[in-house]
Order: sequence, then structure tokens, then C-alpha cells
Amino acid sequence: MILPEFKYLAPGSAEEAIGLLVQYGEKAKLMAGGTDLINYMKDGILAPEVIIGLKEIKGMDQIVYDEEKGLTIGALTKLIDIERSDVVKENYPALAEAVHLIASTQIRNKGTLTGNVCNASPSADSVSALFVYGASLTVKGPEGERVIPIGDFYQGFKKLALKPGEMVISITLPPVKENEKAAYLAHTVRKAMDLAIVGVAAKITLDENGVCTDAKIALGAVAISCVRTPQAESVLIGRKITPEIAEIAGREAMKDCKPISDVRASAEYRHDMVRVFTRRAVLAAADRF
Repeated sequence: MILPEFKYLAPGSAEEAIGLLVQYGEKAKLMAGGTDLINYMKDGILAPEVIIGLKEIKGMDQIVYDEEKGLTIGALTKLIDIERSDVVKENYPALAEAVHLIASTQIRNKGTLTGNVCNASPSADSVSALFVYGASLTVKGPEGERVIPIGDFYQGFKKLALKPGEMVISITLPPVKENEKAAYLAHTVRKAMDLAIVGVAAKITLDENGVCTDAKIALGAVAISCVRTPQAESVLIGRKITPEIAEIAGREAMKDCKPISDVRASAEYRHDMVRVFTRRAVLAAADRF
């Protein structure tokens, strides 16, 4: 399908972009990589009158790591740069794993992490990893900057906690301690170029005796947005991680999801795969100690 007509504007700063958002309101859409937006426009799902392209804004495509402050990823940082970053692979391997599973190399060379997050797809691979790492989003708007925890960012299906005129300028992950390890696994029909049927990120903290003192598990593609599973997490805390305990956690995780049936899988199949992939993700994280 031919794209509908639109006006393209290229602000040189975040402040200018925010001003344009305020000016054009619901008639405008922001575009970073455009890998989702352009497809929506081709399919007739979206027809913005104005596209505000962000590629001319300098300094928003950086990956900055500080041992005390953690990892900050600019809103225009390409997925491929996150996937290949030694800092990310060493300190936040679950995020690197999740990003690697997004679409194709060509798409990851164009798309951004912030775009993947703001697209708000329930099956977005990156979001589960961001949940377990405790990420937050710095947003900027007419009233200044504020920080939104990733868990508060999604307000329902495709609904974000952004106020009119606001845009995400960076994503921050707190520092990871030596006794914390995480992993991300996804189940897909094909090995590449496919959306997750189920995606699970798990992060566990072990004490000097190998006993789990904290756990975070996030499920993707099985609810209207990514969800944590407190029941599965509580199973792990106070115990050593064994295949048997991981299996029990997987069964508990099934209680915290509400999958649907679609062209990729039935709700029943997704439900059971939550059990399987929660167990695998927990054991994968434990194997990193």
C-alpha cells in the first residue's frame, strides 16, 4: 500500500520536537527508526498528518555505563548497537539476548530500543528484560523531565503513561551486582524474524551459600502487556535453585498470565509454554553464577 501524504519535520533538539508535539497534538507522530510506524502507515492503521523525525537530534544515540549509576541508553540508540555493546553483553546479558531476537539484522540496524518499548507490543522481547532489570524511562515534555519506572509505563493495551507533548529521551537500568544474574528466552515458531509466542526474563540473586534472596520474573506475549509473576518469584526466594524448584516456579507463573489464541499459538499452548520457559529462564540465569 502507498503511504498516505504527510508533512515531515526534522527538529534539531528535543525541545524543538516537544514544541512540535504540542503544536500538532494528535495529528503528529514521532519517528526514530520508523520500523513500526511506517508499516502501520502502509497497512492503514495509522495516518498521521505530521511525522516528527528525530534523527537530526544530536547526543541521544549513546550508551553510557557507570558502575554506580548503571546503564543509560539514549532514545535514538540503534538496537544493533545495544546487541553488540560489550558493556551490555557483560553487565546486562538478558537485554542483549532479548534485543538479538528482535526482527532481522536489517531492522535492528534501523530500529531503536525506545521505539520497541513505545510500540507497546505485548510480545516485545526487550520489555521483559527491562522489567527484571528494573529499568526506568526519562521523559521530557512541556513541564520538564520526569522518570517513569518501566512497570508503570504501560497503562493497558497499547496505552502509555505519556502526557501530551512528552517524549522518551533515555532508558536507564540500575547497576547489577556480582551476585545477580539474568537470562531471557523466547519461544517462536521460527528461529528468526518472528514474534514471541512466549517470552520470559528471569533475574535471580544468590547469597554466599547459593540460596536465592531475590527473584524477578517477567512474562511477555501472554497478557495485554508484559507482567511480573510474584507467585513464581516467591517460590525461588529462600531456596537453592534446582530443576525441581524451577519447575514449581514455572507452574506458579502459569497463574499470573492471561494468554490469548491467535495465528501463532492457542491460549492453552501459550499457558503451558509459560511453565516450560520460566523453568528454562530461571535455570539459565542460575547457570551464569
